Amino acid sequence: MKRITSILFIFCLVAASSCSDKFLDVQPKAALSATALQNKAGVNALLTGAYALLDGWATPEGAYRSYQVGADNWVYGSVASDDAYKGTIAGDQPPISLIEQANIQSDNIYFRGKWRGMYDGIARVNDALQALTGAKDMTDAEKALVTAEARFLRGHFHFELKKMYNKVVYIDEKMYDPNNLESAKLTNTADIWPKIVEDLNAAYTALPAKQTQAGRPTKWAAAATLAKAYLFQKKYAEAKTLLEGIVASNQYRLMDRYHDNFRAVTNNNAESIFEVQYSVNDGASGGENGNAGSTLNYPYGGGGVTTCCGFFQPSQNLVNAFKTDASGLPLIDTFNDNDVKSDQGIESTAPFTPETRTLDPRLDWTVGRRGVPYLDWGVHPGKAYVRDQAYGGPYSPKKHVMYRSDVGTNTFAGNPRLNANNYRMIRYSHVLLWLAEIEAEIGDLEKARDYVNRIRKRAANPDGFVKNADGTPAANYLIKEYATAWTDRAVARKAVQFEQRLEFAMEGHRRFDLVRWGIADEVLNKYYAAESAKRSYLRGVQFVKGKHEYFPIPLQEILNSQKDGKPTLEQNPGY
Repeated sequence: MKRITSILFIFCLVAASSCSDKFLDVQPKAALSATALQNKAGVNALLTGAYALLDGWATPEGAYRSYQVGADNWVYGSVASDDAYKGTIAGDQPPISLIEQANIQSDNIYFRGKWRGMYDGIARVNDALQALTGAKDMTDAEKALVTAEARFLRGHFHFELKKMYNKVVYIDEKMYDPNNLESAKLTNTADIWPKIVEDLNAAYTALPAKQTQAGRPTKWAAAATLAKAYLFQKKYAEAKTLLEGIVASNQYRLMDRYHDNFRAVTNNNAESIFEVQYSVNDGASGGENGNAGSTLNYPYGGGGVTTCCGFFQPSQNLVNAFKTDASGLPLIDTFNDNDVKSDQGIESTAPFTPETRTLDPRLDWTVGRRGVPYLDWGVHPGKAYVRDQAYGGPYSPKKHVMYRSDVGTNTFAGNPRLNANNYRMIRYSHVLLWLAEIEAEIGDLEKARDYVNRIRKRAANPDGFVKNADGTPAANYLIKEYATAWTDRAVARKAVQFEQRLEFAMEGHRRFDLVRWGIADEVLNKYYAAESAKRSYLRGVQFVKGKHEYFPIPLQEILNSQKDGKPTLEQNPGY
């Protein structure tokens, strides 16, 4: 009986296979179909995956690294500006050196990494929105909230691409087909600003003023991001309305101490409008939810801080910008005439006295320098924290670095560089200084002065100064508000722009600000000329107006865009 049954089974199987190949349609193991994700759990999982791309983790191994994609744009916004050197040694990560030296080529892997990371984020958003249409276990209100968050993220990712490359493709869930690779092969000749504005405006309209979970965008996060998009287009009136709405909401305020914007224990504080969330010791393998985008950017051999990797060193030009005059105001036109004293070329065992002239106190929350406490790790020893001082200069980065008191709680056990110190993408100080910028361009110069003075008043709070072990200020700090009325629009504009540099130094905004202000060639070429005496690799470097405002479309992406025998992507001018 068993033998007959077995033969019959085999016969039936063979007969079936001879008539149909349906038995070959087997779902891959460990993979979910699109329909399996059309429910509340699936939609939220897809949306969470899109959030993960804010800092570029959770990517195919080897596709790109978090430091190529990270939200803080330290390579593209800071190293490619006058704020920072690549640092470390000449032979480490040479693609960054090429970017720093304005040797900008379309085959640089960093440009492709950022491109792929942002479009991966867009694809994940569109996956979530497509799954949402079939999710029958979600209420209309739940669907509306997911849609608003998704459109905020999609607007953000496209915004990042636009300010990096300018000529980029906008892709939404209606045109995107994950089963058809050709669906994303579109031309990049249309200006996508209207589409970015449309996404961000939809998010602004639908998002709540407050969220129950940190890290999800609010109405005001969308308003600030939309206002920033308007600023990039010089649509000042539209931006002003949104920014004044944030102020009128009374939901945000400046923290009393400037450095509370750069500590894990003060994440998501009253000044924060949108933060990229990092977490550690949360069950994720390898600490991958920590601040991976800045994993290279720590003092080298730093006395317990880390032994890797020495990247992202502040420039001498940036340090000089924090000098103040006898009235406590910045030296906007002459700050770089001479250098703040450093220990360049001085061994850590040799005597050294730090600069004694007056300085803006924000300097020592932005830059690690010899003789000044480095957070709670002790006094910065100078050369002992720097991998190659002759190459990368004498300074260390600071804003993203974990405190000694964070180790074990806000750092990953296997690698303390992976920590829970969030990246504050937009703060209330941005809102105030953007309003100052608008008033300086089209409005009331005295209102512009008032907004700037609010920022400077906070910086002048002695409770927020870096202190020595005995409680005394670590340097000769002097910062005052602008006491004289502003009557010249050009002078006011320069003061506002300079204040933005001081407030947001080493936060990845500088190059993009210089470009949108239309002064990148003037500022950066003057920087290269002066810095070439200190960093020999900057000799002969030039920012080419009409070309370097944007980075090149990655060569491989142009090749991959082939459709009907021709690429759909066009290269930017000059490349």
